Amino acid sequence: MSLLESLKLVVSRPHPEARPFLLASGAASVVSYLLGRKLRCPKLRLLGHASTGFFGFCLYFFRDPERVTPARSDVAVAPADGHIVSIEKIAPPAELGMGETPVWRIATFLSVLDVHVNRMPAAGTVTRIAYHPGLFLNASLDKASEQNERNALSLTLPDGRMLAVVQIAGLVARRIVCSVSEGMQMEAGERFGLIRFGSRTDLYLPPGVEPLVAVGQTMVGGETVMARL
Repeated sequence: MSLLESLKLVVSRPHPEARPFLLASGAASVVSYLLGRKLRCPKLRLLGHASTGFFGFCLYFFRDPERVTPARSDVAVAPADGHIVSIEKIAPPAELGMGETPVWRIATFLSVLDVHVNRMPAAGTVTRIAYHPGLFLNASLDKASEQNERNALSLTLPDGRMLAVVQIAGLVARRIVCSVSEGMQMEAGERFGLIRFGSRTDLYLPPGVEPLVAVGQTMVGGETVMARL
């Protein structure tokens, strides 16, 4: 593998959600440096350094790397990067109307260092999207699934079974982005949203489907197989 190919695995284009942050911090950096130099003002120079640092952070946080999704229709892949904080049987979110039968829920916590682009765990049709306002507790806490601001999606698989993905805001997250709408046909690994800046993504498997992952395991969104459908 060449050096250029290796760099492509680390450096990737930013998600469109990064544009306002990059433009604002980039402009602030340039203006602060120019004025600080002209006016010989240390505070403006310091502001320029801070703006440049935030620009670099946004480039890293909003990175949107390409992923290679397994070419199989019988598996569910990770909807997000991060590490698994809990696996338990629980009823799907009431707002999705998927019934009260407990199914396996796999909760993935995303730190500010993880890629925050969300991806579809399987191919299917988005049948319902339900936004629920709430708190901004630490997303690694179990009660975050019920109390935090969240956006839930139900996905109907080609065989009629259903699974759900829930985007949950975290302690510093203040915006959940969902770029799909009800009725859309999606492919496994396809991007459907993003959460900033630190969050959690829950995957509810269809009834009878068992998880193939463990608590503490690191996920790669769109690539890691979480269950066999």
